[in-house]
Amino acid sequence: MFTHASSSRGHDRHHSSGNLRPLGNEELRSLAPSIFAEHAMLGVSENYSFLPTIHAVDGLRNAGWNPVWVSEQTVRLDTRKGFQKHMIRFQRADLIGTAAEYCPEICLVNSHDRSSAYQIHAGIFRMICGNGLIIADTTFERVSIRHTGFEPSLVVDASLKVLDSLPQLTDAVESFRARRLTPTESKAFAESAILLRYDDLQAAPVSPQKLLEPRRAEDSANNLWTTFNRVQENLIRGGLKDSSHRKIDGNRFPRTRAVAGLDENVRLNKALLHLAEALKLHALPN
Repeated sequence: MFTHASSSRGHDRHHSSGNLRPLGNEELRSLAPSIFAEHAMLGVSENYSFLPTIHAVDGLRNAGWNPVWVSEQTVRLDTRKGFQKHMIRFQRADLIGTAAEYCPEICLVNSHDRSSAYQIHAGIFRMICGNGLIIADTTFERVSIRHTGFEPSLVVDASLKVLDSLPQLTDAVESFRARRLTPTESKAFAESAILLRYDDLQAAPVSPQKLLEPRRAEDSANNLWTTFNRVQENLIRGGLKDSSHRKIDGNRFPRTRAVAGLDENVRLNKALLHLAEALKLHALPN
């Protein structure tokens, strides 16, 4: 539940509820060296305030939140390597690896090449599918801090401020779970989700019906929470082959690709949640 500007495929440490564990600094460094940059990329403004991301990581660790997932952009320019955009997902130390259906997360996005401010988002990790959702700004707290004239302590303080909104997550999930969908509503939701990523329904490599297919028996319910998770996972993770859906020229579409870029991942997750919120209130936006 959670990626394209100039970003291409990142290096992810994927996890499921069975192998989820805190990531140490050596693992973080091997997967996303930019977290440990010791200075900003050459050429940034003299007003640029530099704070190594690892300082924010340490601050969140001290507050009881450990990194469990990391991804870094792939960049082509050598001057950007080691400074590019990266994302880290944190979970409360006492909840990592538990049997709960879902748990809250803090998602930190940053770069040291001017491509991103410090961004701190609220999120949900769903144990059953090992997938993460970044929450829409209109519903939950989101903080963005520009790299100009800020105090380093603000990053950790802002991250902890996001925690104030996390108790609302349970209420949001339960309201989605209580909303039963008709087949027509489910199809409309899937159609709207496809249009978030592709130009039109005909040009998309997957049909709404395929996007609604569950990947596991536990995801067969017809409530909004389960339907949302099916669509989100299928759209973000890709790998779908829709034999019933063909191009205008009659040829088959290839398998759908996973969303790899950090920016597109964030955008799609938030847009999908907007759709779900609208459907909960009985109407999808045009």
